[in-house]
Amino acid sequence: MAINKKIIPVVIALLMGFGNAVLAQTIPREELIFLTSEWKGERFADGRPKVSDDLLARAKDIGLDDAWTALKNLGYVNQFESGWKTVNDVVFTGRAVTAMYMPSRPDVEKSIKERGAKQGRAGNTNSWPIDILVKGDVYVADGFGKIGAGTLMGSTLGNSIFSKSGNGVVFDASARDVEGLSEIKGFNAFVRDFHPSFLESEVLMGLNTPIRIGAAIVLPGDLVLAKREGVLFIPAQLAEQVVSVAEFVSLKDDFGFEMVKTGTFKTGQIDSEWTPEVKQAFYKWVDAHPDKVKMSKATMEKILEKRTW
Repeated sequence: MAINKKIIPVVIALLMGFGNAVLAQTIPREELIFLTSEWKGERFADGRPKVSDDLLARAKDIGLDDAWTALKNLGYVNQFESGWKTVNDVVFTGRAVTAMYMPSRPDVEKSIKERGAKQGRAGNTNSWPIDILVKGDVYVADGFGKIGAGTLMGSTLGNSIFSKSGNGVVFDASARDVEGLSEIKGFNAFVRDFHPSFLESEVLMGLNTPIRIGAAIVLPGDLVLAKREGVLFIPAQLAEQVVSVAEFVSLKDDFGFEMVKTGTFKTGQIDSEWTPEVKQAFYKWVDAHPDKVKMSKATMEKILEKRTW
C-alpha cells in the first residue's frame, strides 16, 4: 500500500501531542469526544469538556437538592452519591479528572510502571492523575471502596493536589493522615474512610475514562458539586441549565418568602403556576435585588416560560 508522504508529519505531530495521553491508561481523544458529544463548548487538548470558571463559581452557591431535582427532571438519575467522610467543612466545585483503580496483579502493574517510567512518570500510579491536574479540576477516583491499604493519598499528595487544582478530591476509597490533610486551608476530601495504612496491591487502570462512584456514573469534565449532603456529578452539557434552574429556585424562594411575609400574595399563589400578576411582581422584585441575580434575563424568561410547578 502506498503511503502519502504529505501526511507523515501530521501523523507524527498527532502522536507527539496525544501519545502520552493514549499510553497513560487513557481512552483515545476521539472516544472521549464521542462519549461527551452533546457538549458543544471549549475542550482541553485531550478532549475533556471545559466548563467555564464563571459557571464553577456560580455552582458553589446553588442548593444541591435543587440541582439534583433539575437533573432528575431531565432523566439523569444516576449522578449523586452520599455516605462520605470529609476532612474539612468546605464546599467545592470543579471539572472532573477521573481515575479508575483496580486490584493489582504483578504482570500488569510491572508493564504499566515500566511504560510510565519511559514517559518520565515517577512514583506510584496514584500520583499520575495528580500530574495532569490544572486549576479548577477535581480529582475523582474509583478505588473500588477499598479502605485498608486503599489510601489514595496522605498529606503530601493532598498538598500537591490542592496546589495544582485549588480543589479537593472525591475518592471511593480511603485516605491517610487526616490531621495533616485538615491543616490544608481551603482543602476538603470526600472519602469512604480514613486508615493509617499505605496504598498496596492497587494500580491505576484508567485515567480520564468513564468511572463509577457508588451509584453514580462520572465522565471526565463533569461539573462536580461537593456539599454536605454528598456529591453531585453534573454532565458538562447540562451544567448551565442545571445551575440556572437551581439559581431560579433560590430566587423564587426568596421572592416567595417576602411576598408571603408582606401579605402581597398567598402561599398557594407562589407555589403554583404563576399568574401574569405574580410574574410582574417577580420581575419587579428582581430589578430591586440585582445582587441576587447571576443568570441572564433571557435565561430567566426561558425558565419561567417552561415552569409549570
